[in-house]
Order: sequence, then structure tokens, then C-alpha cells
Amino acid sequence: MQRIRKGDRVIVTTGRDKGRQGTVIRVVENDRVVIENVNMVKKHQKPNPQANVPGGIVQREAAIHVSNVALFNPVTKKADRVAFKTMDDGRKVRIFKSNREVVDA
Repeated sequence: MQRIRKGDRVIVTTGRDKGRQGTVIRVVENDRVVIENVNMVKKHQKPNPQANVPGGIVQREAAIHVSNVALFNPVTKKADRVAFKTMDDGRKVRIFKSNREVVDA
């Protein structure tokens, strides 16, 4: 089970985008995440007439290592660490370490 998943609200903890919040768009290779409107890079793209793709310089999100982001806790309004807990019915859920609230509803 992964600590950070697609759709989670996260905060960047280090790097040039430190402090920015966003939603995880996708997880790449289990150790990198792509976050919307964070870590924007310029890519020089060749035109592809068959796929109807224009050429030029496009901006897109680049992947960030998962160690550089933390899950956003809406109760405390801060970044928080994640732990795992097995519920009474056998489900394994993620919880915030600071206040022991369940992340997954």
C-alpha cells in the first residue's frame, strides 16, 4: 500500500516549489509523483501532423520524488506524515500521525 496515491492533496516540502499545494495527477514507478501546477518545465516539442500536435515550447508538470512531498491534513491545515492501521474488520487504512484521523473514507 502506498503512502501517497493518485488524487491525494499534497504539499511540496523541499525544492523550488516548496510550500505549494496540489493534487497528485499520477504516480510514476512508485517513487515519483506528478502534481498539478507544480514543478512546471518547458518542453521543446516537435510538430506531429499525423497526431494533430502543433510544435513549439509547451509547459507541463514534471515528476517529483515522493520524499519531497507530504500529505495535506485538512484538520490541522499543515503537512502530515502517514501511518498504517488495520481496522477491526480487517481493512488496512492510512492515518495521519499527528491526530490519528483516517485519511481514506
